Amino acid sequence: MITKNQYIMANRLDIAPLSEWGMFTEPRPCVIAGPCSAESEIQVMETARQLRAFGINVFRAGIWKPRTHPGSFEGVGSQGLKWMQRAKKELGLKIATEVASEKHVFECLKYGVDLVWLGARTTANPFLVQEIADALKDVDIPVLVKNPVNADIDLWIGALERLNAAGVRKLGVIHRGFSAFQKSRYRNEPGWQIAVELRSRYPKLPFFCDPSHLAGKRDYIQEISQRSLDLGLEGLMIESHCDPTCALSDAGQQLLPADLENLLYHQLVVRENDSDNLEYKENIDLLRSQIDVIDENLLNMLASRMKVSRKIGEYKRDNNIAILQASRWDSILEEMIRKGADNGLDEKFITAVFNAIHEASVRVQNEILENQASL
Repeated sequence: MITKNQYIMANRLDIAPLSEWGMFTEPRPCVIAGPCSAESEIQVMETARQLRAFGINVFRAGIWKPRTHPGSFEGVGSQGLKWMQRAKKELGLKIATEVASEKHVFECLKYGVDLVWLGARTTANPFLVQEIADALKDVDIPVLVKNPVNADIDLWIGALERLNAAGVRKLGVIHRGFSAFQKSRYRNEPGWQIAVELRSRYPKLPFFCDPSHLAGKRDYIQEISQRSLDLGLEGLMIESHCDPTCALSDAGQQLLPADLENLLYHQLVVRENDSDNLEYKENIDLLRSQIDVIDENLLNMLASRMKVSRKIGEYKRDNNIAILQASRWDSILEEMIRKGADNGLDEKFITAVFNAIHEASVRVQNEILENQASL
């Protein structure tokens, strides 16, 4: 649910549409592709040639690599920008790389980098974001902001606000998933609900997905890319290497250029955001009206439930009973999961919904006890 203040803040951002960036010639999806890291001039040029051959217009490569552990390959540094500059000059490519400091920004501007992005670790540090924003003041190049490592939407938005306040109008975001304690099939937890929430707050903000880092394995890049397009995201940033088996970083998540071409032109389905078909419009409007009615009924039922929770809290207060009844809640949740399964509802979904309801009920009952203590 978007609050009034959130809506006002969203409309304060002065964001230029993708059509004004001068970066992408192909229709949606807009694609940024290239190796995880620039490793050698030969590798950069060969990968760039193969990507350019089937229409890639924006070439990416990591120059400075913030690695988790010391001793890992941390990039070739500024000499890699010379190789990218050559690819730009000889092949007519736009070039893009990640920046994590003021120095990085100045080096990129020196070598004619056309687009920069902030990585997940950088976005999580407001001091670094502000340093980069100050360095980009009055510089007219696109800037993309990856989501922070943890699922903190306000930290993500804060980075956008800092850059926009510095005059960056060609501003967009990259969804690359979030770190998770528990291992899953993906390298990072997708957290699509965070991306959807950001999109709802900033519907005009250019939105990319980085399926390479989200997946961590090339086998999952297609399904994540398709999911992002189905959610209406404008672009993809995909890692591609002329020989991934020899890559010095993230070898398992990089595609051969030929495999990327097959993905883009033969596997992904790009759906329209709307249709002029009259029958479609009539049917979708009818279904949305039904959803609106159901949502209103849900709100009324939740309000009724909270009233009952308050009464329960008052009885517990008057009879000196603890608020949390763990065994009862466990049995309720187990029963809801079973009934949900009977109705074709996913266990994870049911658990999330009823945990949220239960937490709200506990909070209301806590307030009743706290009010008594203050009297």
